[in-house]
Amino acid sequence: MLAKILGMPESTFSNIMNGRKAISTDLALRLRAILGIDPDELLQLQTEYELAKAQLEFRLEPDLSRRATIFGDLPITDMISRGWLKDVTDLRDEKLESALCRFFGEESIDDIEILPHAAKKTNVHGDATPTQLAWLYRVKQLALDLPAAKFSENALLSVIPKLKSLLVSPDAARKVPKILMESGVRYVIVESLPSAKIDGVCFWIDEKKPVIGMSLRYDRIDNFWFVLRHEIEHVLRGHGKNAVMLDIELEKERAGTGQSVAEEERVANEAASDFCVPRNKLENFIARKSPVFSERDIRGFAATLQIHPGIIAGQLQHETGRYDLFRNHLVKIRSIVTPNAFIDGWGDVAPVEI
Repeated sequence: MLAKILGMPESTFSNIMNGRKAISTDLALRLRAILGIDPDELLQLQTEYELAKAQLEFRLEPDLSRRATIFGDLPITDMISRGWLKDVTDLRDEKLESALCRFFGEESIDDIEILPHAAKKTNVHGDATPTQLAWLYRVKQLALDLPAAKFSENALLSVIPKLKSLLVSPDAARKVPKILMESGVRYVIVESLPSAKIDGVCFWIDEKKPVIGMSLRYDRIDNFWFVLRHEIEHVLRGHGKNAVMLDIELEKERAGTGQSVAEEERVANEAASDFCVPRNKLENFIARKSPVFSERDIRGFAATLQIHPGIIAGQLQHETGRYDLFRNHLVKIRSIVTPNAFIDGWGDVAPVEI
């Protein structure tokens, strides 16, 4: 009878009643007109039924969660645009998975180390995100192809005074890559990936081949010299041989010597800070001039130490916590250093085979 009232074949109505055919919005509205049934409730019941039925039939693809991790956590789009995945042009490229395997040096995508079940091939000191690991792998690729003199601790120690003499002028920083290579340190610059927040890294290809990588994510003279000397100290102390020293957000408290800073980082921070501005001289200057530091004071202090005022400014910012001050001294340095270094980023792709 109801089928006749609704104006539909009895077979169609029977299929709806037995769950073989879905309730349409039109039918829901007709039932409200005839029986006063809420159409929203009917349609909601229909949706719940279809979802429950689909869940019974659903079979999880074995590689679905794996692919979600790989393509959800890695910055694939950035890696493609940076030219890190050879011959891959977009996310739909059929060569993407094989390119990822080559990038991470694996036979199968299942073995890429960001997956929970995959072995951690890169022993990083502390936790590292997939984005940070991708950056680190790129640094490693570049470093493997670099020639360098035979490394010795004494050779690296002997060039520290030479590096110190370069602090007087931004232009002098162009000599840094050559000096480090001649002391046996492989030095590369790789532009950071979005959200990676990496400043530098120290690791060893083997017992006699240290590597220093930097991102130059802060294009400032003070940050460049602090991070560089920080990584040099890691090399001198043999840090990075047992676990990669990946320096993330090397600023403010993390660039200090407080109790929250790990021992390896604390000693590297101390060496970097003292290299930029000797601790006793900085404390004396602050005691004499605080709380007002005039341009004349900063320039005079810099001239006394024979370093650029921007390095004084950076240390004053850190010590006083006033990062809004002295910014006019923080000159850019990336365009000076990169022409003489082996780099990847800022529109340039390093010529390495992957």
